[in-house]
Amino acid sequence: MIRAARVLPLLLLPLLLVSCGTEEAGAGADTGAAGADAGTGGTDKGTGSPADPAELAARARALGIAPEHVYVTGAPGFAVAQQSVGVFGGDGFHTAYFSQKTHAQFELFVDRGTLTAENCPKTQVGQGSGEAVTCERDGDGWYRKAGGRHEYAVPRDGHVIRLVGDANGPARAVLRAAAEAAHHPDAAELTALLPPAPEGAATEPVERGDLPPVGDGAPDNEVGASG
Repeated sequence: MIRAARVLPLLLLPLLLVSCGTEEAGAGADTGAAGADAGTGGTDKGTGSPADPAELAARARALGIAPEHVYVTGAPGFAVAQQSVGVFGGDGFHTAYFSQKTHAQFELFVDRGTLTAENCPKTQVGQGSGEAVTCERDGDGWYRKAGGRHEYAVPRDGHVIRLVGDANGPARAVLRAAAEAAHHPDAAELTALLPPAPEGAATEPVERGDLPPVGDGAPDNEVGASG
């Protein structure tokens, strides 16, 4: 089940971009995405030095995002709208890309799960409201449409990367190329994409002392349970 996103409403992005002096992150800004006739599968495509894993983990977890869900992409003429970067659902990732020239925009979602021939028609497009979904297998991913929205969705190890836009906005080829170009950020992209973690932020999940080692995992409220 696709969960609701705790992100900035996309319709506000053009107004914020204007009022904030077109504040954009360097990640994905006017970079050449792979050709539209290539497959949507592949590995990370960052061209700079790899981001430090501990730094990525600290920055992501400070926002409630699982580090493995942080991706950037590139599409000619599009750049990240920094105001859109945030958590999606439980620990997923969301950001939006905006074109100053055409005012077109698309969103990037990453969340846990997978897409198969069986569940693809049952999984909503973007944050859709129940319209019938059509699915077309395309390389390692799926091209999907519902109502006035369309997307490319690419399953990876335990999560799905989705590039979503209005059907009358970014063309199918743009979404496909952005899906192919999606990769974990390199050091420069991470600096532009996510704010620094607060001092002393944890990079690993915090273990709670009030959870019993057996049973259904309900907190133990006995005196002294938390040490």
